Amino acid sequence: MSSAFGTIENTGDRAVTITQVSSAVSGDTGLHETVANESGAMVMREKTGGFTIEAHGKLELAPGANHLMIMDPKKPLKAGDEVALTLEFSDESSFDFTAPVKDFAGAKESYDESSSQSGHGH
Repeated sequence: MSSAFGTIENTGDRAVTITQVSSAVSGDTGLHETVANESGAMVMREKTGGFTIEAHGKLELAPGANHLMIMDPKKPLKAGDEVALTLEFSDESSFDFTAPVKDFAGAKESYDESSSQSGHGH
């Protein structure tokens, strides 16, 4: 399992919503948020409704916050590799980009097993 972080900027005059992420490195990718569960522990879960970026706004994807998830990659992702990703938007447009793979120990969140949308077996 791996995560993608960075900043996505909406240079347009209308808000846009990222509804999906995909990559050839895995058939199981998703948009995730990090929230406190009932016991106060920080857990990752799928972001219902996607990520909305206001007109001329930015979305920060960061450890311990909103991020892109790559579950069960087809081969190990190694530092120095590059991963091609595609963001799909609610207006049916898409954005392709390449992200460098870096070592990162993680923010130590766990996956929210109780989420009705999990189903990833993590």
